[in-house]
Amino acid sequence: MASAVPSIRLNTSYSFPVLGFGTFANRKEGMMLPAVKAAISCGYRHIDTAWYYTTEPEVGGAIKEKIADGTVTRDQLFVTSKLWNTFHEPSKVERMCRDSLRDLQLDYLDLYLMHWPMGHEDNESSRGHFTQATFVPTDVDYLETWQAMEDLIDRGLVRSIGVANFNLGQLERLLNMPSIRYQPAVLQIEVTPYLTNEELLEFCSAHGTTVTGYSPLGGPNMIYTPSNAPSLMENPRIVETARKCDKTPAQILLRWGIQRGYAVIPSSVIPQYITENVQVFDFALSGEDMKKITSLNRNYRFNPTSQFKDHPYYPFK
Repeated sequence: MASAVPSIRLNTSYSFPVLGFGTFANRKEGMMLPAVKAAISCGYRHIDTAWYYTTEPEVGGAIKEKIADGTVTRDQLFVTSKLWNTFHEPSKVERMCRDSLRDLQLDYLDLYLMHWPMGHEDNESSRGHFTQATFVPTDVDYLETWQAMEDLIDRGLVRSIGVANFNLGQLERLLNMPSIRYQPAVLQIEVTPYLTNEELLEFCSAHGTTVTGYSPLGGPNMIYTPSNAPSLMENPRIVETARKCDKTPAQILLRWGIQRGYAVIPSSVIPQYITENVQVFDFALSGEDMKKITSLNRNYRFNPTSQFKDHPYYPFK
């Protein structure tokens, strides 16, 4: 199964599997370790996590077990983690990267992302609690944070660096930084048929930055998705296409993203769904199907984080 998952070549020359396993949706203690083990067993080789998710120790335990039982070797895995908002000060960047490496029981990360362009004051209670009450904005410029992240490559702690949740203007500002030494290899953003993000995708393609689309299934069970959010997987056009292709709506959504040229990172703790979500390389959507699904765009975010709209670097204004 693993050999069936194609890769994208990053601007750092490393191979980046187009299908990854997200580890945020369910953070109940004890749930993520068996989920990651199941994902690796059925063919996932790209694991996406973050300090903020609180799941890194379980992710690391699962990776250790699957390496020990011979399912994979370390160099067959692509592991991504992220620098949280409360550690944007350059002096804290390396320490937090090393904390993630310790929890993941790894010597290096394949990819380290700046989780958001927004910096907040350091507050241990903020981990896992994305609420206005636990965050006070700082004036740290994300360009300063990026320079500290570049040092992680030089020290052998990470192989590639990138950003998440940046808008086009913020990414362009980073790329135009006079002192930049390493361009972002990846931009991770929300992309769904309800938020096609075409302009940003085109910009990234033109500038050699690979995109990862999170919440590719529309954010079901995501703790920050509004309770009244529309169900993407129940959209009649998605359901009709799934029936025609003899696939699940989730498989249609994942295939749509992959055919648009970016990586997708679905998440689940249910073995059946974990297995089904990796089985998207034995069919292709027609050009007509792709157009119909893309036309569903309504610029709707399942993850708006509007509680931070007053932050100077809030990306979704």
